Amino acid sequence: MTGTHKDTTITRRRAIAVTGGTVAAGGLAIAGYQSAFADETTATATDTAAASASAGSSSDTCVLMSSVTEGPYYLDGALVRKDITEGKSGVPLTLRITVQDTTESCAPVAGAAVEIWHCDAWGYYSGYTTANPGGSAPAESEDGSTADDETYLRGYQVANANGVVKFETIVPGWYTPRTCHIHVKVHTGGEKEDGTYEGGKVNFTGQLFFADDVAEQIFELEPYSQHTGTWTKLEDDMVYDGGGASSGLLTLKPVHKKDPSKGYKGSITLGIDPDAENTGAGSGGGGGTPPSGAPGDAPSDAPSASASSTDASS
Repeated sequence: MTGTHKDTTITRRRAIAVTGGTVAAGGLAIAGYQSAFADETTATATDTAAASASAGSSSDTCVLMSSVTEGPYYLDGALVRKDITEGKSGVPLTLRITVQDTTESCAPVAGAAVEIWHCDAWGYYSGYTTANPGGSAPAESEDGSTADDETYLRGYQVANANGVVKFETIVPGWYTPRTCHIHVKVHTGGEKEDGTYEGGKVNFTGQLFFADDVAEQIFELEPYSQHTGTWTKLEDDMVYDGGGASSGLLTLKPVHKKDPSKGYKGSITLGIDPDAENTGAGSGGGGGTPPSGAPGDAPSDAPSASASSTDASS
């Protein structure tokens, strides 16, 4: 079943996105966020300590991240904001990303703009809500949230002096033929303008991944469980190459070990070359287009499922 794409010129969803507000969709999100962000008061001290430890480590621990395709669902103009959920329900995820300069002994890249985007609990992306996620899922319009169909689960954050950004989001669902993942770009040289980030260049394009055992637990919970079918595990994914953290595998810690619905804290360090440019557009590795129902305005360089498999094999 496919979602319904709405006219969002002046909708309740757009109003929430522009003001940066978030309306929690159900007790799962509310309770989870309260637990997941209870330690925000110590965040600055923690970031400083972590950055100092990284900067003081030997240079051989500084790894240049593997760049991959941006996929077919990238959109320009994402908003600069910490909370990107817009009321989308799901298991809360606090995502902490540290950006380091691999050419300068792992020095933090202060001012780097980190951009992320990912699908919702049923496998739908904002801007492409009519694309079939595979298996059997409710229409995106049935989630009951206040999210803007053009902006949910997309956003920028600008790195602090320690190269750190944090996002409040949900764990993504899945869509055929991809595993659970988050897309990421790192920009430098631009600036905030009109609520988004403009100018500069893209230094890194990648994807962040979730361990199979974590994904399996989460997909058994509501609202994920309403999307039935066979999801792709890491070893069968067309993009993840098995390289662990250097290939985007997140370090994940549950907020409550016995209750995954309370949320997770995810972290990763992205080692980049600030002089390099990598937009990820049309690059190999496959973007993971869904099997059918792709939107008419999908990027022209989006690879087909068969082409992506060929690229991955190569």
